Amino acid sequence: MHMQAIETFSLTKRFRRVVAVDDLNLRVPEGGVYALMGPNGAGKTTLIRMLMNLLRPTSGHALLLGGDASRLRGKRLESVGYVSEAQELPDWLTVGAFLSYWRPFYPTWDVALERRLVSRFGLPEKQKLRNLSRGMRMKAVLAGAMSYRPRLIVLDELLSGLDPMVRDDLIQGLLDVDGEKTVLISSHDLAEVDSFASHVGYMDAGRLRLSEPVSGIHLRFRNVQVVCTTPLTLPQTPPPEWLQLVVEGRSAKWVEIGWDPERSVARARERFCIEQITSSAMTLRQVFLTMARADCTVDAKVKSQ
Repeated sequence: MHMQAIETFSLTKRFRRVVAVDDLNLRVPEGGVYALMGPNGAGKTTLIRMLMNLLRPTSGHALLLGGDASRLRGKRLESVGYVSEAQELPDWLTVGAFLSYWRPFYPTWDVALERRLVSRFGLPEKQKLRNLSRGMRMKAVLAGAMSYRPRLIVLDELLSGLDPMVRDDLIQGLLDVDGEKTVLISSHDLAEVDSFASHVGYMDAGRLRLSEPVSGIHLRFRNVQVVCTTPLTLPQTPPPEWLQLVVEGRSAKWVEIGWDPERSVARARERFCIEQITSSAMTLRQVFLTMARADCTVDAKVKSQ
C-alpha cells in the first residue's frame, strides 16, 4: 500500500455563498508526480492554499507528509517546497542574492544542486528579478525551492502562460533532480501533463471528479466505434459507461469510461449486430473534454489510488 504524501478529508472552503472547494477527499501517493487539472475557477488554487496553511478550511482537514497541514510552519517547512504563479518576489534582488538569501533558512540546502539548477535553467545571476521574463522568474523560484531537497514540492500554475520551450525546461529541471520526492502540480494546461505525470486528478466546481494513475485513465477511457450489418437506431437505455453516443447509418461511436476488452465487447454485441468493432486510446485532453461535455456524469467512476 502506498504511503500518502497528501491526504484530505472532506476538505471544504466557502467564501460566503460560494463553495470553492466542496467536500474534497484527495490522496497523493509518495514518490510520484500528481497533476491536478481543471478549468480556471475549479478550486485548485484554493485547495493548494489550504494545503500550504495559507487559508483556513471551513470544514474538514488535510495531512501533509503525515502531519496536520494547519500546523505547517517553522521547521516543518524544510520538507515542503512551494511555488505559485502569484508569488511576490523581492524584485530589487539579483538572482544570486535571492538564492543567497534563502540558503541560511534551510540546513539541508545543497549548494552543488543549486549550482546545477542555475546552470540547467540558464539563470543570469547578476540580473535583478524585476528585469527577468516571467519564465526566468519561475525558474529562479523553482531553483530555490528545489535546492534544499524538500520531500514534497507543490507547484501552483507554474506552467501557466509560458511558451513550450520554457515549460519543457522547467519540467525537465524538476524531473532531473535525483532523490525521493513527491510533486503536486496544478494546471489548466494539458499540453505537457501526459508526458510527465504519474497520477492525475480532475477538479471542477470545487469537486474532485477523477483521481487515479495516468496509466489507468488510458486503459479505461477509450474511443469506441462499431460497424453493423443493418442500419442502427439509438438504444433506449445505453449503458452508463457510454458517453457521447452517436449513431449514423450502420455505424455508432461513443466514449467508454470503463473499458474492459471482454466485457465491453460483449456489452456492445448485446445491443448491436456488430460486423466490426475498434477502440483507441484517448489523450488526457480528450478525457477531460469528454467529462466536461457530459456534465461530469463520470463522478460515479471516480477512483482514488
